[in-house]
Amino acid sequence: MEYFKNISYMNSHIFLLLFFYLFTVHRFSKKKTIGICICAFLLFNLSDCLKLNLYPDSNLCYFLVTIFQILVAQLTNLLISSTRDSRVLFVGLSASNYVIAGSILATVIYILTNDGVMALAGSTLVHILILIFIYIKINRIWIKCFEKEYIKNWWELCLIPVFFYCGFSFLAFFPYRLEDNPNNISGVLIFIVTMFVSYVVVLRYVESESKRSDIYWRNVLSECYIKDLENQYHSVEQFEQNLKILRHDIRHYSGMIEHLLDQKEYGEVRNLVKHINDVVDENKIVKYCNHLLMNTILFNMMEKARSLDIYVNLDTVIGKSIPVDEYEFAAVLANLFENALMCVQDLKKEKRYVDAKIQCTEECLLIDIKNECEKEVVMDSFTGLPKSSKGKNHGLGMLSISAFADKIGGNIGCYCENGIFQIIIFAKF
Repeated sequence: MEYFKNISYMNSHIFLLLFFYLFTVHRFSKKKTIGICICAFLLFNLSDCLKLNLYPDSNLCYFLVTIFQILVAQLTNLLISSTRDSRVLFVGLSASNYVIAGSILATVIYILTNDGVMALAGSTLVHILILIFIYIKINRIWIKCFEKEYIKNWWELCLIPVFFYCGFSFLAFFPYRLEDNPNNISGVLIFIVTMFVSYVVVLRYVESESKRSDIYWRNVLSECYIKDLENQYHSVEQFEQNLKILRHDIRHYSGMIEHLLDQKEYGEVRNLVKHINDVVDENKIVKYCNHLLMNTILFNMMEKARSLDIYVNLDTVIGKSIPVDEYEFAAVLANLFENALMCVQDLKKEKRYVDAKIQCTEECLLIDIKNECEKEVVMDSFTGLPKSSKGKNHGLGMLSISAFADKIGGNIGCYCENGIFQIIIFAKF
């Protein structure tokens, strides 16, 4: 029985770390992540020796070692994850439940057969089946929810795995173990089935809510897009009308030029030609990039800048097709431009400017925006992004920008030096 417990626990630790590895977006390289998991595995086994071999009859030792292993497991998951928040904690706690379910089934097989080899083989098979089932049913939903951040706060959902874990612990391990109280087997098995059904139902509900939320925000962006297209259409109509007037008046200008040339008033001729060129330039239809949606967003932002008398030095290279979600990219551009314009709109005229360089090709994405900033900018020590001074429900735009950078595997940097604020987003595809 002693060797069975040691190998069974070791087996559980392997599958627990496999869950962490498969269901977590990694912060480090593959080798480093595997190295961290191996270190955690060694800690698990060393602590198992205490409660299973050195002090097998001590409830206090069993309790303390279990708490220690829970902390090691959750800290390992947080360490290897690209983000460290309630979503990652939810994954870690859920993985512990899946593994403990496999361990309980191994004990049930041993109780029914009294054959350690068969129990270990059955335990391994159960662990593999649970891993495959969860990976097929939940992994796609989970990764999508993780990337898009449909739910900002997972703390309440973390209560689900916590209570399941406590239920498993009291039914099968503490204070009475399942082998000492086999009457609990049927209740434990029903509890395991309930857990799996609950997880699938909850995450599918989250997925349906996420789709509804996604559709809503796409509709909002599409509505803005349509309004911007209407604005462009009206602007084009106005430009065409002005050019018709210019074409109508051009014969008068030609007569004036001939008359001034006859009088050798070359300076006045230059002024008149400059006036004609200015009228043409003012009514020229500007195309900022080849992508229709991005061009619409940029057109709208440039019109807003002109209405606020803000000079924007814009350098863009965006193709007709881009390797990122166009709606998310459009929202990021709108957020960044709006933040920059709001920052400089109350400054003196000579300081009301924004430098923006935007490139999005098949090879890379670069957004580099600079503007004057006279207010104090407080950076969040954890995210490295500026904190909003408007209160709790503000600053969501920067969080959205950060989530976009994480999703495309890019880096984001914010700097405020010598009164110049600069934000850079770069990703290489």
